[in-house]
Amino acid sequence: MNVKPFKLEIIINPVAGVGGSVALKGSDNVAQQALSLGAIPQANNRMLQALGQFADLAPRFSIVTAGGEMGERCSLELGLNVTVVYRPANDSTTEQDTYAAVEALLAQDIDLLLFAGGDGTARNICATINDVVPVLGVPAGCKIHSGVYGVTPKAAGCVVRRLILGELVTLADADVMDIDEVAFRQGTVKAKRYGEMMVPSDLRYVQSVKMGGIESDELVLTDIAADVMADMEDEYYIMGSGSTVAFAMAELGLDNTLLGVDVVHQHELIAADQTAAQLIALTQDKPCKLVITLIGGQGHIFGRGNQQLSPQLIKQIGKENIIVLATKTKLSALAGRPLIVDTGDVELDQALSGFIRVTTGYRDYIMYRVANPEYED
Repeated sequence: MNVKPFKLEIIINPVAGVGGSVALKGSDNVAQQALSLGAIPQANNRMLQALGQFADLAPRFSIVTAGGEMGERCSLELGLNVTVVYRPANDSTTEQDTYAAVEALLAQDIDLLLFAGGDGTARNICATINDVVPVLGVPAGCKIHSGVYGVTPKAAGCVVRRLILGELVTLADADVMDIDEVAFRQGTVKAKRYGEMMVPSDLRYVQSVKMGGIESDELVLTDIAADVMADMEDEYYIMGSGSTVAFAMAELGLDNTLLGVDVVHQHELIAADQTAAQLIALTQDKPCKLVITLIGGQGHIFGRGNQQLSPQLIKQIGKENIIVLATKTKLSALAGRPLIVDTGDVELDQALSGFIRVTTGYRDYIMYRVANPEYED
């Protein structure tokens, strides 16, 4: 008996997240500016990581997609057979191409829409798909607040693999969220719900909607900040994004880029809102510490909102010089799930996996597991 192949729709926003590494906090309306600053699009590479998790099952699925950088090139690179049902008029694609591609692909009676992009792309798809088919996102944007994404590209691929193999996977509605990028670039987060989409749900592989708000336990945060300050000597301290790190900066009496990356030396702010390239140039051959926190409710420490912390920089600093800050309340909310690294460099992600020390108060630390779901047994 012939079994109908699983029909997979692929859409890629080629410029998703392109503004992250050059500190533009997104790609909405600034893609060309980001490219002129030297940003390198990564959305196709992210989709390649996802497709690589099930490419060996090629006889069991078929792909329909959009032309060129919107899905065709990526699929052909892995030797997969594709049917192209939409071609953008220009190499520089827009959200109108996303709308048109979704409409063309929905006419193909597909089983799952797999897309690579950020929250803006999710919004575009949500406005077009009307809960007709399941959707799963490959995270490629700077801001990933929606609950429709795999926790990493490979994790998204793991979910698709389970579907192709016919394993039981729960379908659930997940919120599509997005923020005002203009306000975001000015340090203000204004998130809004734009709807929901049906996603294949697996808590190991599909992320939660990002938790908002500022940690209210000021005493604990003060203790965490005191621990960081007590150890500050001659090293250069790269201060990552997030409210917990921002609290430490406030305790130091320094201005802080809440949604960016700053550099401190000898208790003085020497560089604010740095790009990936600037950070590497500034700290090359210097003793450095990297201070980061996790995203509440999700557990990511790299790969969400801090793309300025590039794989090259992380390798240059070394795992032993990474300082993770978090309250025990924030860690407890993960319900035993690991901290997640999603740098875009598979070997680095594996090197960072294992256990890492987390500062949870003044001279108070715990060891917490770091892993990517696709590495789990």
